[in-house]
Amino acid sequence: MPDRFIPQAQLPTVIFFDWHRGTICFTCCAATDPNETILPMNRTPPPQAIPFIDLATQRDRIRDKVDRRMAAVLDHGAYIMGPEIAELEQALDAFGQAKHSLSCSSGTDALALPLMAWGLRTGDAVFCPSFTFAATAEVVAWLGATPVFVDVERDTMNMDAAKLDLAIEAVKREGKLTPRFVIAVDIFGQAADYAAIRAVCDAHGLKLISDAAQGYGATTDGKLSIEWADVVSTSFFPAKPLGCYGDGGAIQTNDDDLAAVMHSMRVHGQGKDKYDCVRIGMNGRLDTLQAAILLEKLAIFPEEVETRMRIAARYHQKLEGHVIPQKLADGAVSTWAQYTVRLPEPANREAVQAKLREAGVPTAVYYPIPLHRQTAYDRYPVAGGVLEETDALSREVISLPMHPYLSEEVQDHIVEALIDAL
Repeated sequence: MPDRFIPQAQLPTVIFFDWHRGTICFTCCAATDPNETILPMNRTPPPQAIPFIDLATQRDRIRDKVDRRMAAVLDHGAYIMGPEIAELEQALDAFGQAKHSLSCSSGTDALALPLMAWGLRTGDAVFCPSFTFAATAEVVAWLGATPVFVDVERDTMNMDAAKLDLAIEAVKREGKLTPRFVIAVDIFGQAADYAAIRAVCDAHGLKLISDAAQGYGATTDGKLSIEWADVVSTSFFPAKPLGCYGDGGAIQTNDDDLAAVMHSMRVHGQGKDKYDCVRIGMNGRLDTLQAAILLEKLAIFPEEVETRMRIAARYHQKLEGHVIPQKLADGAVSTWAQYTVRLPEPANREAVQAKLREAGVPTAVYYPIPLHRQTAYDRYPVAGGVLEETDALSREVISLPMHPYLSEEVQDHIVEALIDAL
């Protein structure tokens, strides 16, 4: 239990990671100490805090193996590009069914590196959803190109392939930008409709990146996104379904030439002689210690995905008729990075969240402000001039606690609290 409690103030919610407990926590900006939990006035604390994402239980499960892995790194001392890097990349090759896996320093760099290697430049258009985390569009702007925001489907919350096709046609007609790439996002863990998106890309001669930061390991009819995408990029941020204990990422491709260029760019663009840089690159390496941790996490990852699917199915069953869950496409296996639902009209999201907090249930909103309405991105093109489904989702969605160690007892409490709050 937290050491002390203070009354809730009418202040914005802040998310922080409690490293001691291994949990993602939610509080208010009045809390300056991780041991403080904000409670409403005149309320008693819940019997036990419910984590939004429980990393502590997983940590305890693999602690001995992780400790041995980290000790091995400390013993050999190769903290940068040590042997665990190659071991992890080989393991990712096998898991991801790819010819080449390239570990890197973050999920953001995992998006930037292939775009750099392909020579993205000013005047190029990259099509991506607005209903996603900033990194998806950020890397495009970094490189001087233009993100073009495309609407999503309301039910799956993923990119709408038909609207993507219209967006590309519109950019071509206008003639100011050159369409070059599509970045499709596996929102909340469900793979985008890659078969349909690939067909659109092929029709227009565009490369396709799978932004699998949330959905690495997700499948459609048993196929991973590498089946359709030129590149799969993922993040190992701690809260991701497959995360390390810091920042990290990886890129997968079956393109030999692209892999070779990205290997060079990952380490400052170096050639055969490390002091002869043959191209402009970055410092994008994954730390050896993080690779060591990921090797143990990857070993249990398939089992955890199965558990997430069972927990999501139970949420579906218990909440049927009360909220609208993210639709899972036929034949899809999601990694369920988040369990996100749409609140029915006329539910007030802030009021629902407040009632859930009173019941000891943390929630989050992904994403309250879509990218095309954020200050840094509101000057970039919006396909069709409006993203109706994206805007609607940003008003409606709420995410509930989701992780592979969520017990039925706790899940029942979450469900009952949500139904009571509606």
